[in-house]
Amino acid sequence: MTAPLLIFGYGNPSRGDDALGPLLLQRLETLNLPHLELLTDFQLQVEHALDLQNRERVLFIDASISCTAPYAFSRLRPQKDASYTSHVMSPMAVLHAYQELYGKPPLTYFLKVRGKSFELGEPLSSEAAANLEAAFELLQKLCAKSSLPEWEQFVTVFDSSVLPR
Repeated sequence: MTAPLLIFGYGNPSRGDDALGPLLLQRLETLNLPHLELLTDFQLQVEHALDLQNRERVLFIDASISCTAPYAFSRLRPQKDASYTSHVMSPMAVLHAYQELYGKPPLTYFLKVRGKSFELGEPLSSEAAANLEAAFELLQKLCAKSSLPEWEQFVTVFDSSVLPR
């Protein structure tokens, strides 16, 4: 049976603050929540569209050097990437691939957690560690809420490029 909620944290644990997505999934895993599935990878690939099948809701989590601290939380819509490799594939492009294959994708959100240092071999920065704690608090609230209005109240980014029209 497919869990109704998929939380997908991605990033490279060997690159300092890029580990924020996988680290948040490790924290969530300790809660043993029955209604969700956790998935992690170094980067998004077109094959990840298959993981969205039969979901009610999906949440992507990634580190960001450009979002406001401690995090930005937004609702996503499908959008074709202008890139030509999977190395830079966005969550919106994964949704677009899903839409092309299967039709309307599940409700999808994006949690970007502010990071500072992304160098190979660096540990998590103190700023990112503080942002991780704030993001984990948000994740606990989201996992306890099931309705769309309850999730929508936490949206912090109202950007037309990442919101459904």
